[in-house]
Amino acid sequence: MIQERCSTAQRLSLQTDLIALSALPLATILLNREAELSQANIYAQEALGTSEKRLIGLHISDLFAPKVEINKLFERLTPYGNVSDNQVCIRSSCMPISLHAGMNDEGITVIFVPEARRSEVEQHSKRHEMAEAVARIALEMAHEVKNPLAALRGATQWLSEQQLATSNKEAVAQILTGVDRIRDRIDSFLQVGPHASVQMTMTNVHSLIQGVISHQDGFHISRVFDPSLPETMVHAARLTQALENLWQNAVEAAESRIEWQTRMAPLVHLPGHDGQVIEISITNDGAMIPLELRDRLFEPYVTGKQRGSGLGLALVERVMLEHGGRVNVDSGKGRTTMTLQLPIKLDSDGEENT
Repeated sequence: MIQERCSTAQRLSLQTDLIALSALPLATILLNREAELSQANIYAQEALGTSEKRLIGLHISDLFAPKVEINKLFERLTPYGNVSDNQVCIRSSCMPISLHAGMNDEGITVIFVPEARRSEVEQHSKRHEMAEAVARIALEMAHEVKNPLAALRGATQWLSEQQLATSNKEAVAQILTGVDRIRDRIDSFLQVGPHASVQMTMTNVHSLIQGVISHQDGFHISRVFDPSLPETMVHAARLTQALENLWQNAVEAAESRIEWQTRMAPLVHLPGHDGQVIEISITNDGAMIPLELRDRLFEPYVTGKQRGSGLGLALVERVMLEHGGRVNVDSGKGRTTMTLQLPIKLDSDGEENT
């Protein structure tokens, strides 16, 4: 009887470990006391490029290199604290990683973060900081510029209605044109500012995408939509603005082809969101985005086009920040893809989609 209870307890402990391991949003493996792999979650399998079945029994030094660094790491490992090393890589792909290890009751837990993932997280963090800074500037501009500008326009409009000489009328008309141009530029800039009263509603993202697509002569436009995508809570007008900007950018950059695609992204985890994620991407076959622009593409007034304010992608960044999502760009020769990662959220009466 005691043996059966112990066996049952061990099975329950193992089930608990498996559930916890699968829930971790980072590549994680469990090792036995001999540093041989016993479990690997889906993120670790993806990063290592093989299944858990093939990984079980392999020694840690079979997975990561150089061996001398791995040995040094494990020499420093004690039951009283975790150890880390940034000088290692995945042996099969030579991808640099940071590796973090700690002891547990059954063996050793190892979490590893690919360098590309770490750089991506840092880049998104910097862009979010930029978006927040732009939002603060936009608010200040709204208070300090729009009110006196409106007064100036009103006075100029009154002047235009008076009996004036022809030369004076022309001067007043030029002032009105200039004031309106400044107002339009400020309105465009304020689109990247914060929107305090963002009203979220359950929305089908496919309907929003369809709404922004317009006929373009000489272009082949394709749609690869996942029909199983659930509705999610979004601010429809703001998300439509973001989609319109992505569409306009694609039209201006494409040679002849544009493709919209939607799908579930089970391997994507967004900060502060434990649920599922939708990906919306738009791909064009135009020229590659210059490397010197790529890191700054979502900053205000940064653009590779001869015409344009450079605010379109800054607005996209701001809208995704409002929704708890993010935007990514992938550009190579003859192919540029913008991808929105949007968390699936339901109203207060709903239950989480699975």
